[in-house]
Amino acid sequence: MGAGHDTVAAELARRATARGHEVRVADVLRLLPYGLGTGLRSGYQASVRHLPWVYAGVYGAFLREGRGPRPSGVPLARLAGDRLTELVDRTGADLVVSVFHLAAQLTGHLRERGALRVPSAVFLLDFAVHRQWLHPGNDRYLCLTDTAARAVRRAVAAPVVTTGPVVGPAFRAPAAGADRWRERFAARAPGRPPVLLSAGAWGAASRPAATARLLAAAGWLPVVLCGRNERLLARLAGEPAALALGWVDDMPGLLGACHALVDNAAGQTAVQALAAGLPVIGHRPLPGHGADGVRRMADLGVCELAPDPPALLGALDALREDGGVRTARVARGRALFRADAMDCLTDL
Repeated sequence: MGAGHDTVAAELARRATARGHEVRVADVLRLLPYGLGTGLRSGYQASVRHLPWVYAGVYGAFLREGRGPRPSGVPLARLAGDRLTELVDRTGADLVVSVFHLAAQLTGHLRERGALRVPSAVFLLDFAVHRQWLHPGNDRYLCLTDTAARAVRRAVAAPVVTTGPVVGPAFRAPAAGADRWRERFAARAPGRPPVLLSAGAWGAASRPAATARLLAAAGWLPVVLCGRNERLLARLAGEPAALALGWVDDMPGLLGACHALVDNAAGQTAVQALAAGLPVIGHRPLPGHGADGVRRMADLGVCELAPDPPALLGALDALREDGGVRTARVARGRALFRADAMDCLTDL
């Protein structure tokens, strides 16, 4: 839906290509007929941006774990079945890897019926495992954490491996562009440590202007990632104490120049921050998987959950560079990166 799934797919493709494999990346929403994929994407985008309570209801009905019969994603996913099997046959693929829950439903369904004749693996890129990721037909699951792996094992009999997140190598190396960002921040607000606020690729956030004003009043420089949301970018450009950014290509440098990330989704930006050694604070999370993911990160000790403005300011103060809190948080975040996911895929 957003850019996180695409980012993970691209990094897995890069790693596979480096090992000499031929890779084809396909968007399962584009495989759906009748323009259904476009409608799903647009509806999801509108709900998380403007009607979050609608998405919370959808998440509660279709995705969140719970007892009793629940709607399945298989009837929708199977509409893309013919196009996926045709693509696999035409390209001679030896393995299909899903990085999106609808794709996992599709591959599991096809494998269970015998319509997909090559193994299917699922890289489950969420901290909070929701039920639409899970289908017994898939051959292997790769998870971010042991907690997520245990949740998968309770639901399916397929082998499950904990690999940790997947990020590009630039996030785990000294950031070449960090000095340029520091110079920009110092020119904009001398003496104010920059705090990065993430709204995801779609610029979906709850009261970002109010959060920016709160941070500015406390002596920080709020740097707001608006993604591709031009309206949000224009609105926050009118906040004199904040620095609003559109789509950023040099994320490793930006993360390397900031004091902390204030995150609302437990998505790929948060994972990249953990890899870069930037502490993460969860604040005003998006409903549904965003809120569940932030809570799971907090339970693991890789994120501080700040439910209100005073808690946010307190969490930032606790992360001063010379404090043990920051060192411990960074170490726990980096410890998540345990194995190369490609090592767990190439033997299928």
